[in-house]
Amino acid sequence: MNKTTLNAVFQRRHFLGLLTLLAFNEVAAQTALPASLPSPSSLQVELSRALQQKQPLIVMVSLEGCPFCRVARSSHLVPMQKAGATIVQLDMRSPLPVLDFQGRATTHDQLIKQWRISIAPTLLFFGPGGKEVAERMEGGYLPDFYGPYLDERILKGRQAL
Repeated sequence: MNKTTLNAVFQRRHFLGLLTLLAFNEVAAQTALPASLPSPSSLQVELSRALQQKQPLIVMVSLEGCPFCRVARSSHLVPMQKAGATIVQLDMRSPLPVLDFQGRATTHDQLIKQWRISIAPTLLFFGPGGKEVAERMEGGYLPDFYGPYLDERILKGRQAL
């Protein structure tokens, strides 16, 4: 086989491996108990809680039915939240009320549009004054890399505090 053919075979195997992994994660997520994160009534209050722990507030923007959101939530975010991290979830297209960082009434969907988020999942990391203190994580990452990228953002967020 020539180099081009070997490259094509490798790429196809890699792609099929990724599809298999995604399918496995989807089946695992559907058979497991649904993992959920709290829906905030006030981002000001949640940010205050996070800052008391010297941590950034992590906000997950999710979309109902999104398999990548489900995997990120169940594999990484819910365990972190159960361990004490302040993590909340806002939902795209949701009319649920929430108070923003300045205490103004808005909805999940309005706030997400204000932040110019169009991809789910998106993770945001907030510090004092509701300012973003680390680069956003947008979209689904490969499972092997999601955790390290998340840890990196949290570390940057802590350093910015």
